[in-house]
Amino acid sequence: MEAEILPKIVPPLPRPNLKALHLPRRIAFDWLRAGWKDLVTNPLPSLLYGFLVFLVSLLVVWGLFQADIDYFLPATLSGFMVIGPLIAAGLYEKSRRLETGERTRFWQMICVRLASGYQTLFLGLILLLLFLLWQRAAVLLFALHIGVRPFPGVHEILPMLFTTWFGWSLMISGIFVGGIFAAFAFSVSVFSVPMMLEEHTDALSAMGISMSLVWNNLAVLLAWAAIVVGLFVLSVLTGFLGLIVIFPLLGHATWHAYRAIRTTRGERVFFLGT
Repeated sequence: MEAEILPKIVPPLPRPNLKALHLPRRIAFDWLRAGWKDLVTNPLPSLLYGFLVFLVSLLVVWGLFQADIDYFLPATLSGFMVIGPLIAAGLYEKSRRLETGERTRFWQMICVRLASGYQTLFLGLILLLLFLLWQRAAVLLFALHIGVRPFPGVHEILPMLFTTWFGWSLMISGIFVGGIFAAFAFSVSVFSVPMMLEEHTDALSAMGISMSLVWNNLAVLLAWAAIVVGLFVLSVLTGFLGLIVIFPLLGHATWHAYRAIRTTRGERVFFLGT
């Protein structure tokens, strides 16, 4: 009798995942085209921004060799991917202003006022600590495989990596460990910096939302990450000269990726074919 009175337990209806947009991988190239459009619209500030990044990159590499710590070079190059989204804040600002039809000057890209204020400094500190942690992990990997001995130098490291068993072991373990650092850094920073530019939020919330957006749109963002890595490698192969154009291009395109993935009032700002 009691069993007849009690209502049946009905499982809740599945709730749609609003963060999973199921975007095709090819839209990553649409972001790249949109970034190029922002770059060639009033191109001088963007190119000056890229030139400044180029000069700083040369200065960092020169400083490593002058300080006789050139063994940090591979880890520094890969670590650039960790702090890159923060460095590109001025490029996000230009793309944001272009959406409202505003013209952006170079000094406005350098002196960006982010809506989240001092929380951006906290985010920068976290990314810097992650970068330093990767540097330390790279040194430990080298010591574990090569032993406690002087670094052979950049001109000798490549033959050692490709012609010795411990060189191959170092490369494989370095790619694995570095990939973990890169994946985490990419997921927490790719959207958190653009988000803090236009939204008032704290650093940890922005990082958490960024990671959630990446996880729920993994396929298209893996394609985007591959494009970013490929273009950065191309920049390195050109002696960093490619950064003058490629860094602004990626910065503007990342803003459009953010606008495509981050939903605002239930609508996407960036659509297929824009």
